[in-house]
Amino acid sequence: METVVKIAALLAGAYALVIAILALSQTVLLFPRWAVGPVPALPAGEVPLRLDRPGGVTLHGHLLSGSGDGAPIIAFGGNAWNAGDVALLLHRILPQHPVAVFHYRGYAPSQGRPSAQALSDDALAIHDHLKERASKDSGWDKPSVVIGLSIGAGPAAHLATRRPVQGLILVTPFDSLTMLAQEKFPWAPVALLLRHRMAPAADLTDSDLHVAIIAAAHDEIIPPARTEALRTALARAEPGIDFDRMLAAGHNDIYGHPDFADTMREAMGTLSSGDQ
Repeated sequence: METVVKIAALLAGAYALVIAILALSQTVLLFPRWAVGPVPALPAGEVPLRLDRPGGVTLHGHLLSGSGDGAPIIAFGGNAWNAGDVALLLHRILPQHPVAVFHYRGYAPSQGRPSAQALSDDALAIHDHLKERASKDSGWDKPSVVIGLSIGAGPAAHLATRRPVQGLILVTPFDSLTMLAQEKFPWAPVALLLRHRMAPAADLTDSDLHVAIIAAAHDEIIPPARTEALRTALARAEPGIDFDRMLAAGHNDIYGHPDFADTMREAMGTLSSGDQ
């Protein structure tokens, strides 16, 4: 009996240690700043953006002008994306639209420390800052289309439901960061430990947004159940999902899928349609 008690105590101690490590490392796991590459070469005419936030934090971003009169785009990348890569990707796919993307706080050259709440608050400030520039930059006087890639679905949905925008495009999205983490770590008390809360489904339920979803059929990061739960939440909204497409790709290689660019253009065309 004494041996059994010792083994149980050892296992309990090991479990407690693993839980403590998981709790302490959650910010690094969610926002792996060390994995972000350098800013790529951007097109001539790129406008550096700067936004001062409370607490002495300065955010930096990139504005790429559009070649036409398309709706301006405010985009939020994945948790290991460089903002310059996001801006360049969208600029190549949707060249008629001006594109603005900021580096998340804590992601060089932006300052501060990343957190779900801070990124959501920054998203609102970014929108307002860009609208204040409307007199300086052609096109920004129109309602924006907000795009969220992966974890960027969190700040994108938060912004789109709190400011007047034309629509929202979500790529490989999830319903709730808490539910996503719980599915990844079913043996851990995630609901008690998680300090970072993003809930696109809760934000979008009962909203009047036009939404497009592009998902990956073989997504190894966002389980299908999490995207499906987001669809269910949007089914209770009006108009709900205007565009929904699944590509035969994984979470990270979807951007290289031969149909991705055309799918993005089709999603943008649906949100920009005059017959909505």
